[in-house]
Amino acid sequence: MQIARHINSLQQELAAITIQGESVALVPTMGNLHGGHISLIRQARKLADRVVVSVFVNPTQFDRAEDLDAYPRTFDEDVAKLEKAKVDLLFSPDVDEIYRPGSALTSIHVAGLSDILEGQSRPGHFDGVATIVAKLLNLVQPDVALFGEKDFQQLMIIRRMVEDLDFPVAVLGLPTVREDDGLAMSSRNGYLDAAERAQAAVLFSVLREIEDGLRGGERDYAQLEQNAVTVLEEAGFRPDYVTIRRAADLGSPAVDEQNLVVLAAAWLGSARLIDNIPVDLAAE
Repeated sequence: MQIARHINSLQQELAAITIQGESVALVPTMGNLHGGHISLIRQARKLADRVVVSVFVNPTQFDRAEDLDAYPRTFDEDVAKLEKAKVDLLFSPDVDEIYRPGSALTSIHVAGLSDILEGQSRPGHFDGVATIVAKLLNLVQPDVALFGEKDFQQLMIIRRMVEDLDFPVAVLGLPTVREDDGLAMSSRNGYLDAAERAQAAVLFSVLREIEDGLRGGERDYAQLEQNAVTVLEEAGFRPDYVTIRRAADLGSPAVDEQNLVVLAAAWLGSARLIDNIPVDLAAE
């Protein structure tokens, strides 16, 4: 596996791939890799001749400085996992390589989608996400880029940005990879202590309860959401939101809506956990 720490070296490696006419898949990450990332890489290897992974802790998507400082950096461990997964090229630049010191930052804002749910709880977060993904797509120019569906709203924003700005890349979302008890794999799970980790799967279970209710014909969305919030609070969580939305655009659904997604975000100790479950009632 080749490692590029600078844009120039990245472009040199990519030029050699382009000359050979090989296709490229990109898996953007912030490191501290887990099974969810590895599943994206495995799928990327099936879709392209070469796999590029980025490891970059992006400061512009953090709404709190202490969260950025605390984010785990595990570069050596990540390199070992990427080598085992047979990644071809790792791009891991310093912050100054991506955001030039002393220059005004051009950023991308995906109107509407960036301002609700996670965007409301974490102002500016999705502008940072959209901007770094746009920069990576421009630098790597992959044929396909892969993201996890755990970050459902993020995936929607990236797809909208790619469509609106005519990036020549296919964006693929893969299902959430979970631990045995249902907890979505996340780098932030490492913030949980033993007692919190034992409780953490409650977040997924309340989403499943809402899914079961919807599939059973319940349509009082507000009551389903409130019931879930109550369960989470009793389990020691501090919920930000639990909400049922249209899967197509995250708008408020009508009672006869068939394609839904249930999303939640909640604090447990020092960890802010997010999760979602798509619910396609039309498929039944």
